[in-house]
Amino acid sequence: MQLTKLAFSICALAIGAGTAQAQVSDDLVKIGVLNDQSGLYADVSGPGGVTAARMAVEDFGGKVLGKPIEVIFADHQNKPDIGSAIANQWIDIGKVDAIVDVPTSSVALAIQDITKNKNRVHINSGAASSDLTGPKCSPTGVHWTYDTYALANGTGTTIVKEGGDSWFFITADYAFGHALERDTSAAVVSAGGKIVGSVKTPFPGTTDFSSFLLQAQGSGAKVIGFANAGGDTINSIKQAGEFGLVAGGQKLAGLLVYITDIHSLGLKTAQGLTITDGFYWDLNDETRAWSKKFGARNGGKMPTMNQAGIYSGVTHYLKAIEAAKTDEAKTVVAKMKEMPVNDFFAKNGKIREDGRMVHTMYLAQVKTPEESKGPWDYYKIIREIPGDQAFRPMDAKFGCPLVK
Repeated sequence: MQLTKLAFSICALAIGAGTAQAQVSDDLVKIGVLNDQSGLYADVSGPGGVTAARMAVEDFGGKVLGKPIEVIFADHQNKPDIGSAIANQWIDIGKVDAIVDVPTSSVALAIQDITKNKNRVHINSGAASSDLTGPKCSPTGVHWTYDTYALANGTGTTIVKEGGDSWFFITADYAFGHALERDTSAAVVSAGGKIVGSVKTPFPGTTDFSSFLLQAQGSGAKVIGFANAGGDTINSIKQAGEFGLVAGGQKLAGLLVYITDIHSLGLKTAQGLTITDGFYWDLNDETRAWSKKFGARNGGKMPTMNQAGIYSGVTHYLKAIEAAKTDEAKTVVAKMKEMPVNDFFAKNGKIREDGRMVHTMYLAQVKTPEESKGPWDYYKIIREIPGDQAFRPMDAKFGCPLVK
């Protein structure tokens, strides 16, 4: 009888140990890349974001805890209702474990709520709103690449110190633009500058910025801050040049500018812009090696910070599943917060309790055509901004219920 009980106990322990080693729901880890595949943000994330996620899975070995990893994708068309419908279907029917990228802050904030309520992981690389780690923070959400506070703190503060102490904003009329104008205004005023006005542009769909630029020109502001991104940034900066705003002595501040925007604008138009970025492909040997591998699969285009961040975030997620021995969302994100981020994207990165991944940001100036040595050689790095200076301090006053 005692031997029988002993044998049963050993068997039960063996089964329990086996279960602990491979708790993967549905015997598959499924990652959904949700972004803009064809609109004004397609270049900054888009198909290249899917490529980055797939590269991360391939480099990880295609499996975690012995189970396969699958990457799917969809186009949210920059609309919260469409993005929400896709996310709900992915989770309820497709059994998606994690949703990544999600540019367009209004969509990202909706996905943050859905993944929180349905206990799925949300690793955001593409959206900017700092509210993702403020009032909308989540125990299953991580904000990976950059945010409006970091952009404002880098570009806004620097330009004021250089003499650009009066600002007029041209702002995309949705959550991202509002947050970027709010955070940049705070940085400008804190640095001793003033805000003389702003105008909201319809989103999406604005292609003619002439009336908005005339208001900015008439304001007399030393700096025109573009609180927009992607195609909107390209069009507004091009048209500002055509209207002669720079020739008239006003400075243009692209508050969220991607390397693909510079490529579209050309150095003749973009030269001299001061920008804040979370990644640059030509920083060092490690960034160059990964970026050239990515570029070979992305039509020769070097990665944006969003795309590099997707690879980094997906890789860290898979490492956390392996370490936690489960793909249960809260457990995995808790493990992600325990583990430092050390890869080509970030050194000694740390995910805080509010979900903010803290890492070095870069203040850069766009080169002149004469300074550039070839394709995609676009930035001069002015300085590195340590993570604890780049990102908003973690404080309960910013509204995250996870922060005590």
